[in-house]
Amino acid sequence: MKRSQASVLEQGIRRRREGQHYDWFLIGTCLALIGLGLVMVASSSVSVADRLYHAPLHYFWRQAFSAAVGLLLAWGVVKTPLSVWRRLSAVLLAGGVVLLIAVLIPGIGREVNGSMRWVHIGPVNIQASEIMKLLILVYMAGYLVRHGEAVCTSFSGFIRPIIVVTLIAGLLLLEPDYGASVVIFATVLGMLFMGGVPLTRFFAWMLAASVTLVSLAVLSPYRLQRLTSFLDPWRDPFNTGFQLTQALIAFGRGDWFGAGLGGSVQKMFYLPEAHTDFIFAVTAEELGLVGVTVIILLFLFLVWRAFVIARLAQEEGKPFAAYLAYGIGLLIGLQAFINIGVNMGVLPTKGLTLPLISYGNNSMVICCVLLALLVRIEYENHLPDDRPIPVAGARYAV
Repeated sequence: MKRSQASVLEQGIRRRREGQHYDWFLIGTCLALIGLGLVMVASSSVSVADRLYHAPLHYFWRQAFSAAVGLLLAWGVVKTPLSVWRRLSAVLLAGGVVLLIAVLIPGIGREVNGSMRWVHIGPVNIQASEIMKLLILVYMAGYLVRHGEAVCTSFSGFIRPIIVVTLIAGLLLLEPDYGASVVIFATVLGMLFMGGVPLTRFFAWMLAASVTLVSLAVLSPYRLQRLTSFLDPWRDPFNTGFQLTQALIAFGRGDWFGAGLGGSVQKMFYLPEAHTDFIFAVTAEELGLVGVTVIILLFLFLVWRAFVIARLAQEEGKPFAAYLAYGIGLLIGLQAFINIGVNMGVLPTKGLTLPLISYGNNSMVICCVLLALLVRIEYENHLPDDRPIPVAGARYAV
């Protein structure tokens, strides 16, 4: 009996110690962004939801459900060893490519606003590009571990992942999803840089990728129109520059402390996509400079924490975890930077959501999974190499 009680006490102490390994500051930041996002989705979508569905909180409840699903999946991801992701990285990527191809097949892919980006399965719409953001990070982290020396020393080791990401970018451009292509390509290049690719080779391919993406934008009439309207939206404020000018008006109305939650005028059918791509502009109008500064600081902390966790994993001799954390930090940071830049008129419109803030079921779920992976990486950083990872029913070692 005494031995049994001692065993139970030891397990309790061990669980408490394991709980301390979770990065509660990171978790709190993620929950704060999710909470702010839910509030702003409810506020920014109330008019359009009432008009389209006669239910002012239609988009809020859908976003809340997506957040609940994302957090549930996040809990499962936190309890899953990274070794599982590493072992299945190539298989998962192949499945993601199949999904990207399926999106382009008539009858399987669903077209919305001229883009084939969704696969309709029952009541659920799956956006392949969001899933690919997760899978390409896992694959690249595994590739850099398996072929790290070749990536640094040989051209073939470097070019193979470039070919893979070029294929994926090509499929995304066929949808078309230019914004996701840019984010994925930039993130992969950043991961290769973190993997030790020589600077000359890195900058050469970064220049080549930039020229290619700019050429695709210039050669496409509607993308060129976006570029020209971004440079001078006030030249045609009621046509090509309408969305950006309305966003800038929202920023101007916000002033220091905003018009108050629910006080936005631009969301009243003036600013298109107010609850998705341009939710940051509505936030600026309602919460002012103070509100948007808080959101920016939260994202900065999140990205900084991702790089700190990656650096610690590198020092602990866990390269897969390190590269994956770098990739997560780069992806979240780039997407947030681009969305905020678009809303403020310093970048051309890309059609990217603001992670954890904008309305988007797939985006919310994938962001939760990505950040759960980051929490898992930080957790495993504190586990000794000779200690089994405490996962029920599993026999994996770090």
